[in-house]
Amino acid sequence: MSALGPESKESSPGDDEGERYQPCLASGLVSAKLTIVIGDTHFSEEKTLLVQSCDYFQALYRSGMKESHQDVIHLQCVRARGFLLALAVLHGEMPALEEDDIVEAIECAAFLQITLLTKHLINLIDTDNCLLMYHTAAMFGLTDLHHAAALFIRDMYSDLETEIKTILPSELISYIESLTPSVFVAVGAHVSCGRDTSIHAASRTVCYLDEKENHWKVLTDLPLEASTSLAGVTVLDNKLYIVGGVHGVYKQVVESCFCYNVENGNWTRIASPAQLRYNLSLVGVDGCLYAIGGEYERTVMSCVEIYNTSRDTWTLAAHLPRPAAGAACSKTMSRIFVCLWRPMETTEIYEYVLRKDEWQLITTLIRYHSYGHCLVGHKDNLYVMRNGPSDDFLRCLMDCYNLSSGQWSSLPGHFANSKGSLFTAVVRGDSVLTLNRSATLEYKVEGKNWKPRRKMKGFPRSGSVWTFLLRLPDVSKLQRQVSNFIT
Repeated sequence: MSALGPESKESSPGDDEGERYQPCLASGLVSAKLTIVIGDTHFSEEKTLLVQSCDYFQALYRSGMKESHQDVIHLQCVRARGFLLALAVLHGEMPALEEDDIVEAIECAAFLQITLLTKHLINLIDTDNCLLMYHTAAMFGLTDLHHAAALFIRDMYSDLETEIKTILPSELISYIESLTPSVFVAVGAHVSCGRDTSIHAASRTVCYLDEKENHWKVLTDLPLEASTSLAGVTVLDNKLYIVGGVHGVYKQVVESCFCYNVENGNWTRIASPAQLRYNLSLVGVDGCLYAIGGEYERTVMSCVEIYNTSRDTWTLAAHLPRPAAGAACSKTMSRIFVCLWRPMETTEIYEYVLRKDEWQLITTLIRYHSYGHCLVGHKDNLYVMRNGPSDDFLRCLMDCYNLSSGQWSSLPGHFANSKGSLFTAVVRGDSVLTLNRSATLEYKVEGKNWKPRRKMKGFPRSGSVWTFLLRLPDVSKLQRQVSNFIT
């Protein structure tokens, strides 16, 4: 299989700027402490950290202005509390923010152009603060946060409609309404390719749930060479990716990998990982896919690779602490987590720390004859779905681990699998959508608990499924074009 076109060799403006700045770093200009004065408050911080993290300070030290040679700089465009929160984020902390904190943090992120602070704010968007985030980001021109908050509000529009029309000006409402809400999408998890395609042709479709009509409809056909059987399937930046998988009774590995772009409705091939694999876990964060573990020639692996979507290249990352196939993975707060278990009582949750390229043990859950087989992230909570008593996979139980407090709690009741479909769930706003053949169930996340909200039509196919969210550019047009509806 050939990859997409060769990577462009043209330098970006950012690359040129980096080259111009290197002499400043080499000369030791930014190796000392810098005092920042905001009102009556003084901050002492390493120049290197500020220059590497804030576009404002990068521009200052490239400018040659007299301030670039001073050890004390007065800032009048931000407030002390906002700058303190920015420093906390730059040092790796993830502070919770109250309403006043949010306003000052947005102000600081906008004026000093602090990307990490903006990402932290995006990670904190929820039902309680999304309107404040959206309105304030619009005021200060923080476009990434403004757009992220608008997307969140669009998905929660029916819940927030009264507040939206009461609080927001008409132009901000119009922008939200111009966006398309995400839809619930599913594809069978046992769809093979090659000689088996004619047998399974009816199931080789990706489908979405029209919630107004309560009906599953066809979005697209899978490429003939694509297999979802034991593949890695995920969505990143509104594109669907399929990596690896098997076909045939002897589990022959699928070498081709694919990307579906909903904007143009086209499938394209992408580069394959250096280590071919199946029964892997695939998760996407910040423009990269992470292929975690899996098998090759019936050997379980600990190998992890990272795919850069803009470069169409794979690179090796730190291995898992031990080999794992089909491990439960999730992302939340732009962080990646994986469940590893030792049958049948110990579930360990590890986090991949990008800046250190290592897997760190976060917590351990011990439950008699039980292990985590589905992991769902929502805000700073990780929900572990595990089999019930006596290996019962029809009555799943759930535990919640809070990343901020480091505490475990158990959710009341049980969650059902049925018709041969293992539990699957995706988060949309402050709701969780689950799916099996019998029903699509939506739960409202309140505190740490999931409370049933509504029931919709189940996926009318047997077996396990992959589920995810996509934003379709023109659903009404798509509905007119697609005539092959699932009955």
